[in-house]
Amino acid sequence: MLTGPEVIIALKVAVSAVTLLFLCSLLALLAGRYHLHGRINFAFFVLTTVALMGLELVARFLDPALFNYFESQPELKRALSTHLCFSVPAATLMPVMLLTGLTHRRRVHLCLAVLFGMLWTGTVITGLFYLPHTSSPVLP
Repeated sequence: MLTGPEVIIALKVAVSAVTLLFLCSLLALLAGRYHLHGRINFAFFVLTTVALMGLELVARFLDPALFNYFESQPELKRALSTHLCFSVPAATLMPVMLLTGLTHRRRVHLCLAVLFGMLWTGTVITGLFYLPHTSSPVLP
């Protein structure tokens, strides 16, 4: 069975991969290739949603004790709380971003894009650098 730290490592790899996709979509946007931007962002949305659903399935149903080690160590609990302050709003905003992009609501989409960009940046930084992939804390 998977351990909590192994799941964290897998999530770090997944976040890194979809972040590369996200950056590619921004490059497509800068190049004026709006259709490609949308296609890449759709892939970003699907992959991120699948990863989140997989995480929830494992952590809530298959092994609810998987991340108990976060509760026993205040530094880990604080790191997870900080990460969730970015990742939960980012995940909530993703379907809205997808909808506004697909329906060409440009003004709303651009406003939300700024907020999403900040939240995703926080998600990446806290996910990759704050959450340890061991059960003992090694925090900055």
